[in-house]
Amino acid sequence: MKIRLICLNKTAKEYENLVAEYSKRIARYTKFDMVILPAVKGINASEEQQKKEAEKILAKIQSTSYVILLNETKPINSIGGKEYTSKQFANLLQQKMNASISELVFVIGGAYGFYQSVYDIAKEQVSLSKLTLPHQLVRLVFLEQLYRGFTILRGEKYHH
Repeated sequence: MKIRLICLNKTAKEYENLVAEYSKRIARYTKFDMVILPAVKGINASEEQQKKEAEKILAKIQSTSYVILLNETKPINSIGGKEYTSKQFANLLQQKMNASISELVFVIGGAYGFYQSVYDIAKEQVSLSKLTLPHQLVRLVFLEQLYRGFTILRGEKYHH
């Protein structure tokens, strides 16, 4: 299974080394790539920015990909992500591998969230925290959890 992470804006300098390190570690377990899309500039209206970002995101996703959005925790009766423990997230990865999914795509949206067209193609949503986190930190935390998930599946000592 190939895993792709799609995110907006280049990696901040203070996170570059850690993002590169976890990307390298993940590549030991599965084919992995990260697509970093340029920021949408010059638009102040949140819906218009979401729409422009959605066009960029959708252009990088194949119709056969299984898409999971990294989104805020689901409030009652609203759209949002499901929270997992690290072991539950590892099990989610295992389920996707067992289902013979060829490409699993995770997407980190922009500051205003996702446009409806991105929600429409997503199969699931995952929340990394109930806290609001900066997108750069979400990228790093997600990569660490992805690596941790694979070490859990392999019974390696990293998790504890």
